[in-house]
Amino acid sequence: MSAEKRHAADAGATERQVSNSTQAEDEAVRVRKPWWQPVVEAGSAVQIVIAAVLAIAIGVAVSYTVADIPAAAVTLVGIPGRLWLRALRACVLPLIVTAIVLAVQRLKKMSGGGQKLARVTIIYYVATTLLAIVISTILTDLVWGRLMQTVGEASLTVDADDAEIYEERKAVAIHTVVQDMFDSLIPQNVVKSLADDALLGILVTAVVVGYLLKPTSHIVRALEEIEELITKIITFLIKIAPIGVFFLILPNLFRLDIRDIGHNLGILIGGGVTNMFLHLFIVLPLIFFGFTRKNPFAYWMKCSPAWLTAWGSASSAATLPVSMKCVAARGVPYTVNKFTVPLGCLVNMDGTAIYFPLCVVFLARTQGLSLTPADYTIVCLLSTLASIGTTPIPSSSLVLTVMIAQSVNVPITGMYGVIIAIDWFLDRFRTAVNVSGDLYAAAVITKITGVVDPPEHEEDGEVGEVSDNSQRV
Repeated sequence: MSAEKRHAADAGATERQVSNSTQAEDEAVRVRKPWWQPVVEAGSAVQIVIAAVLAIAIGVAVSYTVADIPAAAVTLVGIPGRLWLRALRACVLPLIVTAIVLAVQRLKKMSGGGQKLARVTIIYYVATTLLAIVISTILTDLVWGRLMQTVGEASLTVDADDAEIYEERKAVAIHTVVQDMFDSLIPQNVVKSLADDALLGILVTAVVVGYLLKPTSHIVRALEEIEELITKIITFLIKIAPIGVFFLILPNLFRLDIRDIGHNLGILIGGGVTNMFLHLFIVLPLIFFGFTRKNPFAYWMKCSPAWLTAWGSASSAATLPVSMKCVAARGVPYTVNKFTVPLGCLVNMDGTAIYFPLCVVFLARTQGLSLTPADYTIVCLLSTLASIGTTPIPSSSLVLTVMIAQSVNVPITGMYGVIIAIDWFLDRFRTAVNVSGDLYAAAVITKITGVVDPPEHEEDGEVGEVSDNSQRV
């Protein structure tokens, strides 16, 4: 070996030693941080968990001890939470547009990686949704459906006040849902879609624009500036997230009358929550561990601000900025984060899909009806379609529940009013599962595709670039 080569090798070794030493020192500094720092750090996961626990404890205690909570009190208590939620919703549209356009721009630069990322993302979302529906259907037929009891004629009678709503929802046919879903993909008026929050059409438009734009376009530079601005706004909103989450959860717990839950309603709630928990704590973690070989529960807990916000707001769209922050903080590449999470926010609805079979069986068993294996197959297929089409359909899953029930000849009775009455509560769990599925998906898809950010984009101010030890989002 020549003297020059030996000198270069020695210099490289010395540089690596210095780098390793610097990393060790940085880790030592992070380790020395006091254990109580996350408690006082603005917007930390610990603060949000504390706020959520306090809100749940106070809300359950008040709803159980106070017979009649004034509606004005519920409304006024929820004002801070609603304002915080509205601020987050205001960030969703510009966040989706900038994230998708810039992500597609990066995908264009990847040799074959872009197509693989899109393909894997779509296949993963459809597969996990179908898996969630199949497991939910099996559990509903073998366990929850057999615990439900047939009710009397008085309970099955449709109230006159609700008859008009039921008839309107019965009029929604399967082909209409399919047509509306495909129509929502191509906005007739982009400006109107932006004004109406038609997120699915906006996402498709952003993909097309991102693909057609030249990398040197001034529009790309403008979008990068907008993204940086939105990042600063979201960072501030997440610092005050504990306040927002507390005042989102608390008034909703006031509405829960624990003493007035009957047998069938208790089975509906218990079955729905249990099916979602099994998917969230067994199915998704197994998939996550199988691909990443990492602790899924540690990952999920570090992303707690996202699913706690989802539980409090019952809106995947409003939670999107927080979800992207959490995913970025867990080391998911910029391109995967910006493409996978917004898409999952709109089409990955595992929690919603889990709930559909349970509602249909609830409507059937309370009338003394049973579903055949063929009926369950139809329910599974339609639930998959309906969970994807939930976003553009008015009244969301409530309308689609009627459609699926009619497809297997289950009449809509007064028990549908029970589903409506409790939907606001279970919707929070569905949304938390939906968002958690997006969080897990980002890490799994990163592992499957092997996508990494190019060096010039590793520190470009992407959303949520924070240290793991800060636990912030």
